[in-house]
Amino acid sequence: MFRKLFTSSKPVTRGPETVAQVDVRKYCGTWYEIASFQPKEQRSCTKTKAEYTLNSAGYVDVRNSCRKKGRERAIRARAYVLPDSGNAKLLVKFFRIIKGDYWIVSLADDYAWAAVSSPAMRSLWILSRTPYMEDSVYEGIVRMLEDKGFDVARLRKTPQGE
Repeated sequence: MFRKLFTSSKPVTRGPETVAQVDVRKYCGTWYEIASFQPKEQRSCTKTKAEYTLNSAGYVDVRNSCRKKGRERAIRARAYVLPDSGNAKLLVKFFRIIKGDYWIVSLADDYAWAAVSSPAMRSLWILSRTPYMEDSVYEGIVRMLEDKGFDVARLRKTPQGE
């Protein structure tokens, strides 16, 4: 389904365990950031979201956006599946030169929410299909991430209002 652009003789073995399989078509669409290990470029951002579209060439077009100082800020990228990952490990390329790992470490059965990390666990995002998440669902995800070894004290909720 996904074009396997990057191949490597050495699979990445470090990092958190990912989900076994991701249906890329179901994963595409809009995701709202509920909480994250807030990167410095996202400080003061509200209404943070990511939009994923499966491209006919086999990769995913990515549009990340947020509101900052009353204006929308957005960046585009492309995501490519890593081989033999069940579509759960992606390489995201911004401006064709900046690369980032995107590992889906947890995913609701109905694709209502997801948790995404980098292999070194320095980045973490809790995403939802809706701008708001019930506290009980959020707390369950946080407990699960803590059990996986994430430093959940670093999580910061993302305001979805102005």
